[in-house]
Amino acid sequence: MHRIHYAGDSVITGTAIADAVLEYAKALAKVNQSETIEIPTVADDGSVRRSKILIGPASQLIADEELTDDDELVDEQLIASIQVETAKLTNRAYPVQHGDTQQAWVDEL
Repeated sequence: MHRIHYAGDSVITGTAIADAVLEYAKALAKVNQSETIEIPTVADDGSVRRSKILIGPASQLIADEELTDDDELVDEQLIASIQVETAKLTNRAYPVQHGDTQQAWVDEL
């Protein structure tokens, strides 16, 4: 799990989700655009919630490893969606998971 620090606050989410969010924020900053995304997060009581985050050129995100007893948050569909949007902004192919084991490259940009 990772804690994303943003605008004086923070949220805990899955490691792969945090990685995808940071890459997307970097890509958005390079093209001077912003976007609001919704990601699963762990609330203080341990329940899973959804948080909306505005990311873009002014975003200053930090993701730190978070030691927790909670199960890792995983949302492969969300990660794939973020990766596709990142690929569109960076004009490059990006690996996207399909099902349990197959992998394809998104390159039709």
